[in-house]
Amino acid sequence: MTRISWPLVGGSLVGVWILMPMWLATAGTKSDPKPASSAAELSTIRGVVKATAQATLASQVQGRISQLPFKEGHRFKKGALLVALDCSKYEAELASAKAEYRGKEKTYENNRRLSKHQAVGQLELEVSQAEAEKAFAAVKAAQVNVNGCTVRAPFPGRVVKMIVNEHENVFPNDQLISLLDDSLLEIELILPSKSLAWLKVGTPFEYAIDETGLRYPAVVQVIGANVDPASQTVKVKGRFRTQPDNVLAGMSGTASFAEPLR
Repeated sequence: MTRISWPLVGGSLVGVWILMPMWLATAGTKSDPKPASSAAELSTIRGVVKATAQATLASQVQGRISQLPFKEGHRFKKGALLVALDCSKYEAELASAKAEYRGKEKTYENNRRLSKHQAVGQLELEVSQAEAEKAFAAVKAAQVNVNGCTVRAPFPGRVVKMIVNEHENVFPNDQLISLLDDSLLEIELILPSKSLAWLKVGTPFEYAIDETGLRYPAVVQVIGANVDPASQTVKVKGRFRTQPDNVLAGMSGTASFAEPLR
């Protein structure tokens, strides 16, 4: 019968007891999940797609709307007629102003010829000249009103919203139509200011759009001129490497960078 050495067994048990916490700690390190604030998550930020140009056009004159050639969502070219007002009143005023100017100009020219023969006084000559200039200014003012009867597109794009309807009367500064230029979309992001340590114009990133479920390659185009001292953030604008056809202004998404945004 083999005799067991109790001192040896006791020493072995003590050794196992001492090493047990080390084994448990090692096992826990390998199996525990990574914290939520991983580098991958810190490299993403929300953003929104915006048009490079957008405007809400207003009326310059009072009048009745006679034409609205485009509807919401329609595309137009630069210079296209967007809104037309009934201009008969202003056209009549322009014709009257031109006739008045022609008469004043002829009177001045006649007095100028007579003055060479000392047949008219200097004062009368200067007064006729001033009246001709005043009449010409009235022509220019009437022409401005006529020009205000038509509202043309300042850039190519699409109609966002029609604010008025045909046959309605509008007054100066009344809003007529809202439009945007979607020929070159941009991505607006608000990044932590600490990202400026590595961020620069041309930095690539990927933009995943919620509405389409697709990811698009993009690059940083503009970095804001200042940092918001309250939020410690900076505005950044990016552009798609290739303008996508199925993306609209206002769509939201997530930008992913290779570097952590801290």
